[in-house]
Amino acid sequence: MAFTLRNLSVLAYANGFTLWHYKAGAEALGVINAPGFFAAAEDMLATGDMLMVSAADGAGLLCVAPSAGQMLRLA
Repeated sequence: MAFTLRNLSVLAYANGFTLWHYKAGAEALGVINAPGFFAAAEDMLATGDMLMVSAADGAGLLCVAPSAGQMLRLA
């Protein structure tokens, strides 16, 4: 499956930081954590933003890394 923009939503925003939630549906965490998965939302995401992800095989927390469009899985 591919990234779906309508499944990405803002939970909180303050001082240039945004906390997001992404509901992945059938995608597994490994797919979501792959480079480029969030490329379609690159213009919305800023370095240091965090994403809470609900996936088919569990949940995870991602942090937007300094390189545009790349994510680092933290938990």
